[in-house]
Amino acid sequence: MRRFFDPARYRVVMMDQRGCGRSVPHAEIRENTTWDLVADIERVREKLGIDKWLVFGGSWGSTLALAYAAKHPEHVAGLVLRGVFLLRKAEIDWFYQNGASNVFPDAFERYASAIPEGERGDFLQAYHKRLTSPDRETRLKAARAWARWEGETISIAGPSALPSRFNEDRFVEAFARIENHYFMNNGFFETDGWLLDQAPRMRHIPCRIAHGRYDMCTPMASAWALKQRWPEAELEIIPDAGHSSLEPGIIDALVRGTDAMLTKGLW
Repeated sequence: MRRFFDPARYRVVMMDQRGCGRSVPHAEIRENTTWDLVADIERVREKLGIDKWLVFGGSWGSTLALAYAAKHPEHVAGLVLRGVFLLRKAEIDWFYQNGASNVFPDAFERYASAIPEGERGDFLQAYHKRLTSPDRETRLKAARAWARWEGETISIAGPSALPSRFNEDRFVEAFARIENHYFMNNGFFETDGWLLDQAPRMRHIPCRIAHGRYDMCTPMASAWALKQRWPEAELEIIPDAGHSSLEPGIIDALVRGTDAMLTKGLW
């Protein structure tokens, strides 16, 4: 992730959010909300003595970056976003219930097969029941299926490009449990579309967005909707990319985006 930034000109601060990576307790969903994470980010900024910083995030990271900027605009010098995800019900339904399933029916069949037919009317709830089960094997079985669905659709290349970490139990348990927890709670936002409603308040912040035309996980409609509310934001549509930050066109756009921010005299 550091390689999106010029190391000679950027001080790169990376953090593992609650329950993820090296944060402990692993895969924990108690005391784990969007606003807990926003507060954690702000604590890191204060601890490091940073007045303003460029906030960078993709997918859920774009959600969190926007939430942080909405709460602390005075400390955000700029935003570089990828695969914009506004965590609206329509976006969740598209990916986890019916939408992306029409493009990747093979991968969706594997995702659906982990849930009995009688519960498939609400995959989010059915997976939640299993991901929060007291039985670890039940949790892991659900986590593997949930995570693999995203892993198989993250790239324009489809299932053949499944990243290796989506086969690692430690990774998928945190990934699936925490994602599902946030989605079950509507991102802990006050209203559906709350993030989009905050855009007018952030229009003074320089913002660059890279979004793959064929992003199945977070469809381009979300980036487009954000751009309509935030005309000053620079949206670059990558014509031959899906959702992954590691697709060539996305990498190029993000590197150019962080380089461009250096020329704006933000600090």
